[in-house]
Amino acid sequence: RMPNYATAVSSKLPNTTTSIFAVMSKLCYEEKAINLAQGYPDFPSSPKLIELVNKAMKEGFNQYAPMPGIYALREAISNKIETLYGTQYDPETEITVTAGATQAIFTIITALIQKDDEVIIFAPAYDCYDPTIRLNGGKTVELELKAPGFKVDWEEVKASISEKTKMIIINTPHNPTGTIMSREDMLTLEKLVKDTKIMILSDEVYEHLVYDGLEHQSIARFPGLAERSFLVASFGKTFHNTGWKMGYCAGPSALMNEFRKVHQFNVFSVNHPIQKALATYLEEKEHYLSLAQFFQAKRDLFLDAIKGSKFSFNPSTGTYFQLLDYSSISGESDMELAKKWTRERKLASIPVSAFYIQGTDHKVLRFCFAKSDETLLKGAEILNAIE
Repeated sequence: RMPNYATAVSSKLPNTTTSIFAVMSKLCYEEKAINLAQGYPDFPSSPKLIELVNKAMKEGFNQYAPMPGIYALREAISNKIETLYGTQYDPETEITVTAGATQAIFTIITALIQKDDEVIIFAPAYDCYDPTIRLNGGKTVELELKAPGFKVDWEEVKASISEKTKMIIINTPHNPTGTIMSREDMLTLEKLVKDTKIMILSDEVYEHLVYDGLEHQSIARFPGLAERSFLVASFGKTFHNTGWKMGYCAGPSALMNEFRKVHQFNVFSVNHPIQKALATYLEEKEHYLSLAQFFQAKRDLFLDAIKGSKFSFNPSTGTYFQLLDYSSISGESDMELAKKWTRERKLASIPVSAFYIQGTDHKVLRFCFAKSDETLLKGAEILNAIE
């Protein structure tokens, strides 16, 4: 057996444990439970997209792609952003293809955050933000969104900005709450950072999943924000292929230059044949423009199926996640209840307290509705039986 050197290791993340997504998915698998926990679809990818990947492989695109991504895909991304948000990013200097959105986020923070820099995040927050900030010597300033509507308190943001504030991370549509930032939110943020050196990291991986006739307010729509921001997006979330780990980021050339300095050493380049396939697939705008309607139908099916349950909720306005408030059912912690119901009810969810550094517990669980109708109805049947 190998010697155990654990006691000699000085951890850079001493209090970090296994991701809640890995914990709940493992428990779900062991218990043979319905998985409404981890955010991935249980229905197949587009046969056309898979065909295009296969074609690219057969045509020999199996060696390293260019470091920032193949030009055809960067150009397609630029066209998509301009079509949707009216802002043009130069494919040559302002767009980089990444191994998923999490890699893009890690690279942005690593490239720009130095020791003692402060980064403002809004909790509940996706779980990669804080560890990455701390790995790079930065300090996380966690501001809590105001429940039950989970809105930003901009006066609190203003009071939290200091000379050390280097970056603000926003996420819209928001995981895990399913809320979106309004135009007024973005204009307020634009005004707050004007005449400062604060950068914005805008996590927009669910950009195409906005419901009820509402509109995604991308950072790209606002010139005063776009000039100081990275826009991060995900093909895995968009095209139901989370296992492919494909994403991208866009930002002004001065910021992207710093990004690529790190990107070339932690990834260099990403999957070549998938890039070729995506470049072609993006030519048909309907492939991403039809997603909101598709997922809203799933949200509505799920919520209609549980309308007689003991849970309370506000319908998700974005992402493919729905929060359910169980406070009228149990006073148990969300962490314990999520595990208990996975074991006893055979239905897995994600406890929202895991998205807070301090573990704030509002008695809500996150359920993923990016599932087949059959899976959603089975999950709803279990939820309806909980008294």
